[in-house]
Amino acid sequence: MKLLRRKEGPSLDTRVSALLEAATLGEGRLPEEAVTAARAVAERAGARAGLSLDHTVAALAGATGSGKSSLYNALAGEELAVVGVTRPTTSTAQAALWDGEGAGPLLDWLDVPHRHSAADADGSGLVLLDLPDHDSIRLSHRLEVDRLVELVDLLVWVVDPQKYADAALHERYLRPLAGHGDVMLVVLNQVDRLPPQAVERCVGDLRRLLEGDGLADVPVLAVSARTGEGMAGLREVLGERVAARASWAARLGADVAAAAAHLGEGDVPTSGELEKGLDKGLRAALARAAGVPLVVEAVAKGHRHRAVVATGWPVTRWLRRFRPDPLRRLRLGMTTAQNTRPQLPAPGDAEIVGRTSVPGASAVQRAQVDTALRDVGETAATGLPGPWAAAVRHAARSHAAELMDAVDRAIATTSLDATRRPRWWSAVNALQWLVFAAMLAGALWLGVLFGMDYLRLPQPPLPTAGPIPWPTVLLAGGALAGVLVALLSRLLAWLGGRRRARRTGKALRTAIAEVSDQLVLEPVRAELDRHARFTEALRLARAEV
Repeated sequence: MKLLRRKEGPSLDTRVSALLEAATLGEGRLPEEAVTAARAVAERAGARAGLSLDHTVAALAGATGSGKSSLYNALAGEELAVVGVTRPTTSTAQAALWDGEGAGPLLDWLDVPHRHSAADADGSGLVLLDLPDHDSIRLSHRLEVDRLVELVDLLVWVVDPQKYADAALHERYLRPLAGHGDVMLVVLNQVDRLPPQAVERCVGDLRRLLEGDGLADVPVLAVSARTGEGMAGLREVLGERVAARASWAARLGADVAAAAAHLGEGDVPTSGELEKGLDKGLRAALARAAGVPLVVEAVAKGHRHRAVVATGWPVTRWLRRFRPDPLRRLRLGMTTAQNTRPQLPAPGDAEIVGRTSVPGASAVQRAQVDTALRDVGETAATGLPGPWAAAVRHAARSHAAELMDAVDRAIATTSLDATRRPRWWSAVNALQWLVFAAMLAGALWLGVLFGMDYLRLPQPPLPTAGPIPWPTVLLAGGALAGVLVALLSRLLAWLGGRRRARRTGKALRTAIAEVSDQLVLEPVRAELDRHARFTEALRLARAEV
């Protein structure tokens, strides 16, 4: 069955669903009492909406001696409730029904077993309850009142001239129900005991008290159940409420609004967006703690080291192999393939091996990371109410234990590109071996000529390049060319190392930013988004359009 829809604003079923969503979103962040109460209201709303909507349950509630039972009998037209001298008289709630067909399941849900048919023919659809005294000395009576006050559609508070200002009534019931003015009546009974001027003063003072309770618009009716004074007006008001068939929806709407207000007490709407550059300090602290400056320096040195091995003079380059590779010393640019010539592995061919050997963060650096994490949480939580601010701060630190390991893996993965061999190394290497071959050919040629001269054999014709014999040109020129090419390659390697170090530093900081976003900002963003959805659900539950 579709719930009653107002002309303006969200429907009641939408508000109930929004309240349930807000309770779910607030679970683990808000007090369990408020979340449980909101779910109970939503469950109660669903149960009441599935019962008779043609009946309006009105409850007569009041203190001992206020005349509730007498008023109940007067409205019903017969003596249904016992009115005695001994107080309290009413021990359990009982119901008077005007055309009670179909009201059985509703009264079963209310757990009111004592039911009577009213003699008065007017008021079809009214179910009138006579409740025990809310200030009874018996706890069971007070608990019964509290239970039914939460369930009935219409509350009729019966007070008398002596106890209408009772603090127990105002502080325990009326003030907490300030948002339920549309489903409430206040009846000043026993006015026959007062002169007319005193009745007006009592009613005026009662209105003043109700205004202080936040119930300024609640109707106040002066009646006398004994003499019948004002009873016609009370019957008329009850008849109008019953005929409208809207009290049940108004009561549930007020309950939903009150539960939403309790859930979102002190809450403020937020955009759910993070301030740009929020984790700038965290990224810098992570870079220092992860040894990014050391890695960048190792990339430049490693590039020069491998360039010398690949393009140096073949006569001396082998000596460079006795020096450790700065990147391999840090276990960077290494894969399970462990190629002799480090290069970026094809996707799926290799994976990073364990942790790097970059020196671990110092105590000071760890403290800086911890402080940066706390700053991110504090900044993101600015303006949020206490429970949600605590949740955001916790979200910022939720992955703190795995943060440094994730950064280390990011550095290891990113540094693989730092071992990629430039193409010109292969070309220079081929040139070096060609020059070395020429030098070796010149050396062999000169050796042959020296041997022939030693053996006094006739010398073959010796070609020359100008005045210099070709064997000498090949030997000296090859050696000189090899050294010059090696020196030039070393210069290019130095420039390339600086460029690669800058590029690697930028890539490392980007990788660290991604880790920060994934492990720090994403949980914070999710928590802020959760709060934004929570406030939106509260807005719907409160029918704030």
